[in-house]
Amino acid sequence: MVIKLIMMFLFFAVMVGVGIYARTKAKSVGDFVLGGNTAGPWLTAFSYGTSYFSAVIFVGYAGQFGWKFGLASTWIGIGNAFIGSLLAWLILGRRTRIMTNHLNSATMPDFFGKRYDSKALRITASVIAFIFLIPYTASVYNGLSRLFAMAFDIKYEYCILIMAALTGVYVILGGYMATTINDFIQGIIMLFGISAVVISVLRGQGGFYSALTKLSEVPVDASAPVQGQGIYNSFFGANPLDLLSVIILTSLGTWGLPQMVHKFYAIKNEKSIKTGAVVSTAFAVVVAGGCYFLGGFSRLFGTYEGGKLVEDGVIATIDKNGAFSIAFDAIIPRMLESLPDILIGIVVVLVLSASMSTLSSLVLTSASTVTLDIVKGNILKEMSEKKQLVVLRCFLLFFVVLSVIIAWTKPTFIAQLMGISWGALAGAFLAPFMYGLYSKKVTKLSVWASFATGVGITVAGLLVSQLHGPVVIGSLTLTSPIVTGALAMLSGLVIVPIVSLVTPKLKAEKVEEIFTCYNKVVAVPKKMYLEEDESDKSEKKDN
Repeated sequence: MVIKLIMMFLFFAVMVGVGIYARTKAKSVGDFVLGGNTAGPWLTAFSYGTSYFSAVIFVGYAGQFGWKFGLASTWIGIGNAFIGSLLAWLILGRRTRIMTNHLNSATMPDFFGKRYDSKALRITASVIAFIFLIPYTASVYNGLSRLFAMAFDIKYEYCILIMAALTGVYVILGGYMATTINDFIQGIIMLFGISAVVISVLRGQGGFYSALTKLSEVPVDASAPVQGQGIYNSFFGANPLDLLSVIILTSLGTWGLPQMVHKFYAIKNEKSIKTGAVVSTAFAVVVAGGCYFLGGFSRLFGTYEGGKLVEDGVIATIDKNGAFSIAFDAIIPRMLESLPDILIGIVVVLVLSASMSTLSSLVLTSASTVTLDIVKGNILKEMSEKKQLVVLRCFLLFFVVLSVIIAWTKPTFIAQLMGISWGALAGAFLAPFMYGLYSKKVTKLSVWASFATGVGITVAGLLVSQLHGPVVIGSLTLTSPIVTGALAMLSGLVIVPIVSLVTPKLKAEKVEEIFTCYNKVVAVPKKMYLEEDESDKSEKKDN
């Protein structure tokens, strides 16, 4: 316990110290929200990766989907690395930085307002972001509290208060730069921590091949659409369609999440894009791949009698109605219980790191969105730089308190909370944001259609599930937040171009002016571009 407490206090001291240091750098709104565009490639890449992965991934998703899909859940981590990180950087990174800088846009809702010349779109996007970031924040608190309870036997409510207080202090003090520097430190901890945990857990099962053999002998749930011995260590697991929907939600979703895309706004230079793409992808391979790979062995920690899973009071439980169910959020803590104290201390700091980085991004995104897109120019017509910073910090505090109140109610499974948040946000924002960076033909009404579809599909799935119960077609539960979230994202990608074909276009001169930012000529070193020799030019002229 002493070892774990020392590690915790050191972690807290470093986080607060960074916040105090970064406070001197946050003298303007641009500094506070974007770090003055001074974050280097490694800081930006780690900030992207640590905001991506939190206790939601480590405790919620790794446990639930590792149990459902077995070792095939590793595909989710691979998708996160190459779709959610690499492709996101290559497709969105440069264009986002160029156009948002040209539009002088500091938030995603502000981008929609200026790109599509609509104040109403900006305000609506801000409201959607604020509302649907709350369940995501609650899910982060939920995941972390379970690890705290396992390691320190601390009550859920106390865990929430400690997390909220620490996050509030360093984000309110230092803003984006405090978040980014802490993200880098936390990212290093996450890389070493997840590697150590995976190795230790497999050693406890007799090594990789022994664990793989044991996994092949685990009985298959009767409800799984694919049956057969050894299905949990197979290539695609027991439910390939469900697996695909999780990959889409957790990988493609980052392209439309305000707190993730916000990292591209703050890119410093061209080197940051190239380095960021490689570093964030490698980070995701280790962290996300490691989490889901670890979760793939979760069924080895269930209790079996006569070839069947039986109630053990931790993973397999019987609820008040006498129904047999799986406590998915308890799976990873159960897997870690037998680790040495020093390693449990590392795990707690690992999950703290992942959660703090995600929480700081969430509260900063929410507060900046409300302040700059709703309050400024609408509620308060005139806001000086100093007043904007004061209001920003007030809303940071407000969002931290609000998320604590939501988390205090002990909401449902972590994976479902995150699915609701990601589905609504990415379903609404992904298509109009991405298409808006590349195409001049996207219309204002198509953006409204995407907003309505993304939020509508997610909320409709939630309501039907609550009022009617699960709607199942084949092996897919259509009302699951995971499936509805994936459907919302894919629907937006189809709806925006179709609606744009049949609705009035934006003013041509306005759109042309926006896209001039991509045509600006800049000088580059010879290592980036090899010009023609004068002799080659003369030869072409003669011919």
